[in-house]
This record gives sequence, C-alpha cells and structure tokens, in this order.
Amino acid sequence: MKFSSREDIEAPQERVFELLCDFEAAERSATRRGVDVRRTDALPDDPAVGMSWDAAFWMRGRKRKLDLQLAELDHPNAMTFNASSSNIFGVFSIELVPLSRKRTRMAVALEVSPKTLSARLLIQSLRVAKSSLTKRYKLRIAEYARQLEKSLLEAT
Repeated sequence: MKFSSREDIEAPQERVFELLCDFEAAERSATRRGVDVRRTDALPDDPAVGMSWDAAFWMRGRKRKLDLQLAELDHPNAMTFNASSSNIFGVFSIELVPLSRKRTRMAVALEVSPKTLSARLLIQSLRVAKSSLTKRYKLRIAEYARQLEKSLLEAT
C-alpha cells in the first residue's frame, strides 16, 4: 500500500534539506508526541547512511516497536528511510525539487508491505479506507511543510 503527497515550500532547497536533516529536533518532536525514541547507531551527528533509531509507541491499545534506518541520502535532493516492525516493512522517502531559487517542492512517499499473514489482513482492511487515510496523510504532510516554512522564516 502506497501513500504519496507533494507540497511546495517557500524556501531554498538547501535550507529545506538542512531542516529535514535535523534528526535531533525530529527526535524531540516525537518524544513530545509520546514516542520513545532512541538512536542506535554509533555514527557522528552529521547525517549519514546507516543512522538508525528504535521507536516505541502506543497505537490502537498496543505498544508498537519500530526500527528506523536512514537507507539513502542524496544531499540536497532526497533521503529514504527503511522502517521495520515485527509484522510490517515500510519505505519512507522524501524528495526535494527546486522550483526556483526560493521555492522547493517536497514529495513524500510511504510504501508499506506486510511480513506476516496477520499484517496482510490488516493492510487489506486498510485498503477499504484508503481514501480517508490518503486524505489524512496529505493533511499531515501539508501541516509538516507549513511547520518547515515557519521554522525557516523564524530562523532568518
């Protein structure tokens, strides 16, 4: 199952990419939302392929665990994360395309695939609600793009 969205951001591509690579801020934001995040690699803080995190959160009455790894990094154009839990594997990618010197298009895609039969049934049931899930996904990405824009405006 795949979700995708595109948003235009009023900022240069390089600056948007820098904000996206601020993984410490993303960790703090996730922690504020109730997610237990722990970095598991021994790499320096500079963004690099191989960075990884363990995350634990409550969803639908159960504690879920997720392993997240930075799989690809193409500075300043794109980054891809692999996410894995006991039942589901996902690929989350962000691509930045400069529209002008001060405007960037951010394309965000999430592809989820099952590892087990129970996960296959879960994803099959989600397909019934795909239109409402897609709408929620696009709203969240739009909200995140506006937050990025706001952060960039405050920094200047």
